[in-house]
Amino acid sequence: MKNIVQQIASELNIQQQQVSAAIDLLDEGATVPFISRYRKEVTGGLDDSQMRSLEDRLRYLRELEERRTSIIASIEEQGKMTAQLQNAIDNADTKNRLEDLYLPYKKKRRTKGQIAIEAGLLPLAESLYDDPNQSPELLAMDYLDADKGVADIKAALDGAKYILMERFAEDADLLAKLRDFLYQEANISARLIAGKEQEGAKFSDYFEHDEPLKSAPSHRALALFRARNEGIVSLALVVGDPDDKTAAHPCEAIVSGHHRIEDQGRAADRWLREVVKWTWRIKLLTHLETDLMGQLRERAEVDAIGVFASNLKDLLLAAPAGQKATIGLDPGMRTGVKVAVVDAQGKVLDHCAIYPTPPRNDIINSAKVIVELAKRHNAELVAIGNGTASRETEKFIKDIIKAKPELGLKSVVVNEAGASIYSASEYASQEYPELDVTIRGAVSIAHRLQDPLAELVKIDPKSIGVGQYQHDVSQVALARQLDSVVEDCVNAVGVDVNTASSALLVRVSGLNKTLASNIVAFRDSHGAFKSRKQLKEVPRFGAKTFEQAAGFLRIVGGDNPLDSSAVHPESYSVVEKIVTRSERKIELLLGDSRLLRSLNPSDFTSDSIGVPTVTDIIHELDKPGRDPRPEFKTASFKEGVEKISDLKEDMILEGTVTNVTNFGAFVDVGVHQDGLVHISALSNSYVSDPREVVKAGDIVKVKVMEVDAPRQRIGLSMRLTDSASEAAENKRGGGERRGGKNSGKRGNAAPQKRSFGNDKPAKQGTMADLFNKAMQKK
Repeated sequence: MKNIVQQIASELNIQQQQVSAAIDLLDEGATVPFISRYRKEVTGGLDDSQMRSLEDRLRYLRELEERRTSIIASIEEQGKMTAQLQNAIDNADTKNRLEDLYLPYKKKRRTKGQIAIEAGLLPLAESLYDDPNQSPELLAMDYLDADKGVADIKAALDGAKYILMERFAEDADLLAKLRDFLYQEANISARLIAGKEQEGAKFSDYFEHDEPLKSAPSHRALALFRARNEGIVSLALVVGDPDDKTAAHPCEAIVSGHHRIEDQGRAADRWLREVVKWTWRIKLLTHLETDLMGQLRERAEVDAIGVFASNLKDLLLAAPAGQKATIGLDPGMRTGVKVAVVDAQGKVLDHCAIYPTPPRNDIINSAKVIVELAKRHNAELVAIGNGTASRETEKFIKDIIKAKPELGLKSVVVNEAGASIYSASEYASQEYPELDVTIRGAVSIAHRLQDPLAELVKIDPKSIGVGQYQHDVSQVALARQLDSVVEDCVNAVGVDVNTASSALLVRVSGLNKTLASNIVAFRDSHGAFKSRKQLKEVPRFGAKTFEQAAGFLRIVGGDNPLDSSAVHPESYSVVEKIVTRSERKIELLLGDSRLLRSLNPSDFTSDSIGVPTVTDIIHELDKPGRDPRPEFKTASFKEGVEKISDLKEDMILEGTVTNVTNFGAFVDVGVHQDGLVHISALSNSYVSDPREVVKAGDIVKVKVMEVDAPRQRIGLSMRLTDSASEAAENKRGGGERRGGKNSGKRGNAAPQKRSFGNDKPAKQGTMADLFNKAMQKK
């Protein structure tokens, strides 16, 4: 344990006392949000990011220790442990190093080397290795034994060769040298498999592709692995000229050097060179290639999961439109547009279907329905899903808004990724058993506009579609990381315990599915909670749970104003001291910035509550219940640009960033296919990480640089002075080739629905006039 603490402290550049304290809290069952928010004195102020890193490394190092203990026990059981080996195992700091050391002692099938040893050929192998002056053929004659399978000189020398090959291949120090050399010097090389050109067209950028292993970016690595898995390309690690079949591989020299084998013209030197050659080609090449490819995949997966996590965090913390009555529209063509109306608290008030889109084009009657619903329920917002027929539906709604300005409606296009999955889920059927699956989708779209966080927690994070190659990475690691992001976001915002769904409550620090259900059931039977203390009456809501959860659960309009803030009940005594010192009621104290900023936090500390916590309390009193999310705003899509064929080069558009990857950002400009702003086109200055410039949910202006309709690819630039024609000319003139162009797709993100390009809404341009006439007749 001491070694783990030291290593984590060194890696995170923090004190060992901080690490020890954090580990103790985690082991006691405390959550990361609780520790980083309410135990700053204990951990020395570790924030949630540091705590997540600490938690991840703790998990890895504990797994490493468990494996180390298991390996030591296995070797000791075999009676083969030595002081030197014990020391090497004790100092192994990675799983790879540990497995290399264990390789010679790992139980395996009977090998050719073991068979040779059983045939009595070990002395022959060791003699030739120790003294290359001896003649292999002459020495081998002493070991012939037909009964043991050694019928001739060749069989004897082959057996001796297998013994040395296995010994060399199980040398942990040699493996470390070779692995490091290949990592630094090898290229990952992709070549098209004959006859796969058409089938693998989307991977055309990798038909003949080479790049350094050590610097291959995650998105290209994952694309290469996917292409290989689909049988389109073959992959290999290559050092030097791959077409020179006669030259010895550089790694053979490393094997020779490590075992002090050199050609001095001695009798056994040629035979030993053959041993080295076969060791590399038969034993080590495939093993190390697989190992290093695996490491590349692991690094790429970590990167890709990090990208997904960052995008998910931005999406979850997107600005909420707030508590406003909203009409949710799930657009469609043949099946019509599904409509759901929810009140300011998200309760479903009404629902139906309208048919303003082809093939029916029933614009007039559809408009009447929307106007009547808006009036009846005092709706302020219209949320439109961004799937099939969204632009047609948006045009329809905007014509209504233009024709009837007195309604005060505002329309917003909402990303509906994952809505269909939620609609058909068990949770949705429990939440809205009386509603059809399609109507649930419209409800979800309305809720997403009101509060993205509260709605998106109902969906498996992997289904939200903001990752790159998310189905190609470890699903266990991905789920763990995304769950951590959701937990951090929910607790950073806080949860209104009187309105939250069980799906949202289960993400609160200290709560689980059972407790979340119990809270909802208690609320349904006893009415709204009046105080945080009342939470203790909920079945199974014990003291430990209260400690972990209370600070993140808000009670708006309850008996105690502090219950709607992020001040933890365990610290209410601090507020009482401040109230006494300031000689004013708590209601007058809240929001009094001038008074609160004049306070000295150290005046209110105690043995258990230090300056960091008091400082947080004062900030919270200044802006109680503050929502950390940004102000709500939306992008305005350009009229007349509804499908990819409407795009023209050099067109300037406004759009919403939907996904940020290591190679750029995807932007929804309203044509049902996101465009890519490559990292090189994000800014006029150098950008090392796209997140330095944009994040998911940002509203940006972009210029269309390239449109490839057949492959559904759109090239965009945020440098509005760029010229599409100049960029095309540079490309034709042999400009710098970007690796991995297939990244122009959204990786493994949920596919965007596309509208039917040949469907033309009837007389859309005159909709406002038609609608006004219809209203007058009515």
